[in-house]
Amino acid sequence: MPARPIASLSLGFGLVSIPVKLYSAAENAAGLRMHLLAPDGSRVRQQYVSDKSGRPVERAELVKGYEFEADRFVVFTPDELKALDETAEQAIDIVAFVPADAVDLLYHDKAWLLAPDKRGAKPYALLRAAMQDSGRCALARWTFRGKQSVVQVRPLDDGLVLQQLFYADEVRRPAELGIAKVEVSKAELQLALQLIGQISQDEYDPAQFHDEERERVQAAIERKIAGREVVATRPRDGQPEGGAQIIDLVEALRASLGRRDGPAAKTAGKAVAKKRAADGPAAKPARRAAAKTAPAPART
Repeated sequence: MPARPIASLSLGFGLVSIPVKLYSAAENAAGLRMHLLAPDGSRVRQQYVSDKSGRPVERAELVKGYEFEADRFVVFTPDELKALDETAEQAIDIVAFVPADAVDLLYHDKAWLLAPDKRGAKPYALLRAAMQDSGRCALARWTFRGKQSVVQVRPLDDGLVLQQLFYADEVRRPAELGIAKVEVSKAELQLALQLIGQISQDEYDPAQFHDEERERVQAAIERKIAGREVVATRPRDGQPEGGAQIIDLVEALRASLGRRDGPAAKTAGKAVAKKRAADGPAAKPARRAAAKTAPAPART
C-alpha cells in the first residue's frame, strides 16, 4: 500500500518557504493481541460508569473536560476542541543549524518523513544538499495536534527526516540514578576491546533482526488452532535454567573471545571449566578425601 501523507506543511528556511508533505516514518508490526473473554468464550464489553449516579454512560454521551481543581472541570465541546486543534501552525520554522551529531539520541522521540509538495522539489533538494555538505542539521519549532515541539530536520538518503525531540525536563539522565563509579583494570578493558572488535560490524542492517518473541507466540497460536498440545519451550542453547554462575570477569571475556576463534575456544573453555570444578561443590568431596589420605604433620 502506498504511503499516505498525514498533513501538508511548509518548511521555513530563511525567507524561503518549502511546501512539504508529512508521512509516518514507521509503523508497528501487527501485534498479537489476547482478548478477554467470558467463561463461555464470548466477548466482554467495557462500560463507562458515572461516579456520581452510578449509571452506565454510552460513549456518544461522553464529553471532554480539563480538571483545574479537585473534581472541578471546564468542559469543551467537539467544535471547541476542533477550533483549538486548527490553531496548530502548518509551518515548521527553522531557528538554528547545529552539527549533525549535536543532538543526543536520548532526546529523540517520534520520527516522520518529509517529501516535497508541488513546486517544492528544488528548494527541498537545495536544503538537503546544503545540510549534507555542511554536516549540520536544523532545529525548528512546530505545533502539531495541540502540542508545540522542538524538532530536528536532518537529511537521510535522498530525503529529509523530521525528528520530534523531547524537552529537557522530559528526559532523565544517568546522573540522576546514582550509579556508583567502579574502576576497571587495563587487562579487563583490553579483553573487552578485543571482544568488541571481534563482533563489530561496519553498518547497521535492520533486516538482520526480527521479532523472535512474536514468532514464538504466533507458532503457539497456530498449534492451538491445529488442535495440538502446546509444550513449554526449552531454554536457549547455552542458557542455564537456573541463576547464572558468577565467574572471573577476565576469564569470561577470554571465553567469549575464544568462542569465535575455533581452537582457542577449547582452551578458554577448559580453563573456565577447570576453575569451576576447582571452586564448585563437586570439588569438596575430593578435598576431604585428599585430607584423609595426606600424612599427618610431624610433631616436634
